[in-house]
Amino acid sequence: MPRTRVNGIELYYEVHGAGEPLLLIAGLGFGAWSWFRQFPDFSREFLTIAFDNRGAGLSEKPEGDYTIEMMAEDAAGLLRALNVERAHVLGHSMGGYIAQELALRHPDVVAKLVLVSTSFGGKNAVLMSPETAAQMRSELEAMGEEKERALRRGLVLRFSERFLAEHSEIVEEFLARRKAHLPPADAWQRQFAACLRFETESRLSALRAPTLILTGSDDPIVPPENSFRLTRAIAGAHLVIFPGARHLVFIERAEDFNRLVMEFVKGA
Repeated sequence: MPRTRVNGIELYYEVHGAGEPLLLIAGLGFGAWSWFRQFPDFSREFLTIAFDNRGAGLSEKPEGDYTIEMMAEDAAGLLRALNVERAHVLGHSMGGYIAQELALRHPDVVAKLVLVSTSFGGKNAVLMSPETAAQMRSELEAMGEEKERALRRGLVLRFSERFLAEHSEIVEEFLARRKAHLPPADAWQRQFAACLRFETESRLSALRAPTLILTGSDDPIVPPENSFRLTRAIAGAHLVIFPGARHLVFIERAEDFNRLVMEFVKGA
């Protein structure tokens, strides 16, 4: 299991395929494991790099406050450790926060930017409901048999009811992978606190990387209005909405999602 030391911690990472580098940055509590429906397609065209953010998966989970800026520097450090000078960057949810910060702090490192189910944070972001936030916390805090029930209840936040009914094998694979990599509740909370302090709206006019924004129309975790606002804030950004999809649109609509991302990254 490859790891490298970055910013004083050990980060777990995976590399698939060959070609132009494409860095995948996972969301809150998730990690490299969550891209299982992207690796087969992306690795045929790109040097696909994925990793576990600090506080998640097989990476270290140091105590103390986390910030999105800190996690962006982790991502930049990983690329340096892999001798990657410039990469296309795709971030989902919290990973979208990290991707924005990476592009703003290291513009020469980021070629093209894909922001998925995310926002610019701050006072003008549209927040999830208190009920959704409570459900997400319960998934990490529940114990014993209740944890399994909490994880299954949380599926409706991430996938449409139609997808849950028609693709049970993919849902069960997702659940198995997630259960194998659940972060401790305190590490999840440190990531969550970092998200609450994040804001890039006032700086996005400086973003120069060509940007594709993707969202599901029924996302209850990061409501899709955030993607509209993000698109208006980033010069030249292009928005694609997946009707009926929820937060994990890259799993639910993997075939269309992968095609759009690959066309965007490979395009002029």
